[in-house]
Amino acid sequence: MAASTESINGNANLLIEIAGFLQEGRPDAELTTMAREPRAHGDVAEQVARFAGFAGDQYLDAVALFAALSTRLRTTGSDFVKIEDDTAQHFLDSLLHYGQYVAPEAR
Repeated sequence: MAASTESINGNANLLIEIAGFLQEGRPDAELTTMAREPRAHGDVAEQVARFAGFAGDQYLDAVALFAALSTRLRTTGSDFVKIEDDTAQHFLDSLLHYGQYVAPEAR
């Protein structure tokens, strides 16, 4: 399985962009004013307020989740680059240490 840092970073950018779009389109708390007393029955007003609170919490959790996933993916991408660099360095060190020069006419 192969991964590319461009893909990892691109996906991290998409996740933070989604979090940003969610934040821009955040629910308007004033929408529940139409369901308050005396415009609505007390029980209805209470349930609407309860639902609005729950929806607001879920919304904030979703924004935080996308932002956290983006951060974690970006960290993973950085670690991937470091591992990839370490692997390449190990290969080059091995090549220099154990490699032998063979002249073209001797092959």
